[in-house]
Amino acid sequence: MEYSKLVAVTGLPGLFELINSKTDGAIVRSLEDKSTRFVSSRVHNFSHLESIEVYTIRDNVNLVDVFNAMDKAGGKLPDEKDDAAVKKYFEKAYPDMDFERVYASDMKKMVKWFEVLKKNNVEIKLSEIPEEAEEEITEPVAEEKPAKKTPAKKKEASTAEAKAEEAPKKTTRKKKAE
Repeated sequence: MEYSKLVAVTGLPGLFELINSKTDGAIVRSLEDKSTRFVSSRVHNFSHLESIEVYTIRDNVNLVDVFNAMDKAGGKLPDEKDDAAVKKYFEKAYPDMDFERVYASDMKKMVKWFEVLKKNNVEIKLSEIPEEAEEEITEPVAEEKPAKKTPAKKKEASTAEAKAEEAPKKTTRKKKAE
């Protein structure tokens, strides 16, 4: 299982593996009970774990950096229900975190997610962009936009409308009664 395929879904607890995406939602598999289901994008939002950043006293860091610091800190993870214990844990594991902007609920979620990732033996690392693809992204692209082509039926309809507008409109005047 790849870290780049993992998502968090608003309104649903836990983490999910993105199996397939559709225009109106996605098919996801829960990492906890391995159940597969369709989740509508009309009701839920999806957040890729790779795109989540955490506030620090310097620049924001990716969630991967926090998870790696938690892994290096080792030891027992705190009880998710105890706000003070969770905050104390992160003060030791990742002291650069901005504790004024990172809520206790966010820290609890990070602890839960870290546990789930460890249980499922997910390698916590960002996906690497090949150098060629990276160069393509950084170079500005100047493309000429082709003229819009309208289908023949629409074109005929628009020319008929234009001719109708060009022709003088005939109006009937009522004669005044004398």
